[in-house]
Amino acid sequence: MSVVHGLVTADGEIACWAEATPSGPAGRRTSLRRAAPHPFAVQPPMDGRAGSAVLHLPSAGSSPLGSPELGTTTRARGAVRLLPWTVPIVVPAHTADLEDAIDRKGSSIGWVADVRRLAAHLVQRGRVLPAIVGDEARWRVVLAGPDVARYELLWRAMPGVARAAAPGVDAAAATRLALDVAADAIVRGLLTEPLVGPGDGLVRAWLTGLTGPRRALDDDVEALKRRLDHWAGSGKPAPVRTCFRLGFDDEDGWGLEFLLQPADEPSLLVPAEHVWQDVASPLMRWVDDPQAVLLADLGRASRLYPDLDEVLRTPYPAELRFDLAGAYRFLTHASVLEDAGFGVLVPAVWQRRQDLGLTLTVRTAQPAAPVLRDNTANRDAIVKYKWGLALGSEFLSEEDLVELARAKVPLVRLRGRWVHLDPDRLRTGLAFLARGGTGEMTAGEAMRFLHVVPEGAGELPVTGVDGTGWLADLLTGRLVDRLALVDPPRSLKAELRPYQKRGLSWLVFLDRLGVGALLADDMGLGKTVQVLALEALQREEAKRKPTLIVCPMSVLANWRREIERFTPTLSVHVHHGPGRALPDDVDLVLTTYQLAVRDEETLSARAWERLVLDEAQHVKNATAGVARAVRRIPARHRVALTGTPVENRLTELWSIADFLNPGLLGTASIFRARYSVPIERFADPDAAARLRRVTRPFLLRRVKTDKAVIADLPEKVERTQWCNLTVEQATLYRAVVDEMVVKLKEGRAGSRRKALVLSAMTKLKQVCNHPAHLLGDNTPLAGRSGKLERLEEILANALADGDRTLVFTQFARFGAMLAPYLADRLGTEVAYLHGGVAKGARDAMVARFQDGGEKVFLLSLKAGGTGLNLTAANHVVHLDRWWNPATEAQATDRAYRIGQRRDVQVHTFVCAGTVEERVDTIMTEKRALARSAVGSGEGWLTGLSTDDLLDLVTLTPEATGAE
Repeated sequence: MSVVHGLVTADGEIACWAEATPSGPAGRRTSLRRAAPHPFAVQPPMDGRAGSAVLHLPSAGSSPLGSPELGTTTRARGAVRLLPWTVPIVVPAHTADLEDAIDRKGSSIGWVADVRRLAAHLVQRGRVLPAIVGDEARWRVVLAGPDVARYELLWRAMPGVARAAAPGVDAAAATRLALDVAADAIVRGLLTEPLVGPGDGLVRAWLTGLTGPRRALDDDVEALKRRLDHWAGSGKPAPVRTCFRLGFDDEDGWGLEFLLQPADEPSLLVPAEHVWQDVASPLMRWVDDPQAVLLADLGRASRLYPDLDEVLRTPYPAELRFDLAGAYRFLTHASVLEDAGFGVLVPAVWQRRQDLGLTLTVRTAQPAAPVLRDNTANRDAIVKYKWGLALGSEFLSEEDLVELARAKVPLVRLRGRWVHLDPDRLRTGLAFLARGGTGEMTAGEAMRFLHVVPEGAGELPVTGVDGTGWLADLLTGRLVDRLALVDPPRSLKAELRPYQKRGLSWLVFLDRLGVGALLADDMGLGKTVQVLALEALQREEAKRKPTLIVCPMSVLANWRREIERFTPTLSVHVHHGPGRALPDDVDLVLTTYQLAVRDEETLSARAWERLVLDEAQHVKNATAGVARAVRRIPARHRVALTGTPVENRLTELWSIADFLNPGLLGTASIFRARYSVPIERFADPDAAARLRRVTRPFLLRRVKTDKAVIADLPEKVERTQWCNLTVEQATLYRAVVDEMVVKLKEGRAGSRRKALVLSAMTKLKQVCNHPAHLLGDNTPLAGRSGKLERLEEILANALADGDRTLVFTQFARFGAMLAPYLADRLGTEVAYLHGGVAKGARDAMVARFQDGGEKVFLLSLKAGGTGLNLTAANHVVHLDRWWNPATEAQATDRAYRIGQRRDVQVHTFVCAGTVEERVDTIMTEKRALARSAVGSGEGWLTGLSTDDLLDLVTLTPEATGAE
């Protein structure tokens, strides 16, 4: 078995290489300077042009380290560094289907596929220009408007392995080169005939070189390069441009108005009528002769939009009147005019073609209310269906469809408003309905059509679902509010809240239906008790096989305590420790993710009643060993629990969903193409709406801030605590920045750039914490840190008010320094939980704090950020930033959860004028994107250019409170 990786070669080509699981120790290198053959690299299993490349890969001692996707644990012997290794590569003939063609792939395969998709998208829209690169005729992409943001997201997400063939090239340059080369190949594949045109021999050779195989031009190309740069518009933009505004009114019909607009004052729009009448035009501030500019622009625009020829024959062209067909023709030319630099002012609903999709209406015999007592509710139940069409989320009636069928052009007036439709989709949709859109199918087939396009519907997605009965309620997300609530089990020692009763009824229904359930309630809303209620209820009805519950080690004891507390009649076995064996007669079996991998064979040999994954984000990587292990454990029903179904990327949601209901969301590559890429790369709201729609049947998400869910949870007050650096901190901060910049600009970082940037960011955060944290010299702490001074103030005030506080730091070493210092300064015990605390001591520490022990609880983020109930605290301090909103929210929710009776105050420490302030701004402005795309920790910072990094980390006067 091998793992395939993607890369960008030094020439910009997209290529692949593969590594197999090492069968033995790697051979020793003969030289650290010369690239040796990679000991477990193999030829990637795909068609294409074979070759080899030298990759700089993480290595320990004299051996390369295996990638995480191999699923093997390699102990690093010696310092980890980048060393050159020769590997066999293949430049695939087709990169569009890479993700489908490869069974086991690294994360870089998805990235190179994204590069190919963006390149194809740009070519499809004509965003390419012919150029000369080196001494070759090439096609290059043109990036402008939203494409710039897409390109930026792409290069920031570039995996290190994708750049291993050119480690000295930054991610932005490598991505741009890959886009150009991919677009060049796509264009050459589309142009079957040589390009011909007038000109000298060099121009003709250049035109010929833009088709067929790439080849060098023999003549001196510098003069032609300069001409091409000028032609491509490398000069300054015009100070005033012409705009076209499309309008409609019931009396005069359609009209196109001409206007002039200054580039640096876009709010000023001067109609052409005024330009011709007003000699002293306000536009003369920017140009001497506005009338000449307007006339010249209209002449240039007429080459792109020939309908202007007629109006140019009039002495003072100011507007163009036309019929419906003329309005549609203009809309088809709008993007071409925009790309040429003209302004196009039309309502977005006209300029952008409205998404036409299929609707599915289903009807079942029974409504949702009695379905929990009705055996007809199952995936094999026969339901009646009817296909229709929708415009966005708006269903179209029979009268609307008749109007669409009559339309001569796809600019039609529906329900009093004009809409611009995709003509191909319109024809496909009407033809699909004409072939017959009613009949019967199973409920399981209907669920599948949420993401599978029905045969004969082309590329039309299912964008709307409606109907009556339990299936319609399930598919539309109405089910949880319409279900008849089941009575909680008699043996349950807890009073379920109304939303928990609905959650229990939803779990019972999906269990009866045979659909895996993702209970994604916000952290602290009681997911555990809802699952235990389900177990107790069903075991009161009939004897069941055991249920296997897999959870992190940190919450194993919590599960056992809650089972004993809420469902004492359920027998439980903890599968942990030495001499592990599974009993034959038990209700619940608890184990950890680590043991699920280690004891996979034992656990897979049993047929379980239910498999429950707690903190299911542990299986967010579908190719990791733990995800593969739990998939192989057989169970009649599956349930996943997580408050953060998406931490960094949307594929994490697919991995959890595919564990619950294999195949329901299609393959990983289909999911990426339909949802991940449009949402993460292009922020597509339609794709986000489709994703919510396809996950409705099995995902239930309630949040604590919704008063309709839980009205008695107190408020959460979030405050940014701005801190200043001391003079000592500022001096150390500048020294770290200066050292990083010198190494980057002198090129001394080389292949170690990523490690150097991460190391510098860590040092800067340590400086912001305390000089002694960076220096590690065991010097006194008092009076040397603005953060520490503010922390003491907050803790002293909290203690004076009788409050309790959780203090989180991502640095365990800094926590060890703080605990005795704070205890001495505050005159109280300070508990400190970190990864080295044994399980028994950890449980005792948590219980003591909850029972009224220490007033200050210091925790390392990794050890205490999940799985703990610490509602005795009503203050939470984030002393240093993890720079991932989801991770920080998890830590906050140790206190802000059910059981909390007081308002929770969250204090986030940020040093003003430093990198902490700038990253805090980025994370605030782009919080939604950060949750799914930016990623965990500081890894995304390593792709920034040196200048961007300098802007990010440069110290400003605000850092020390200077005026």
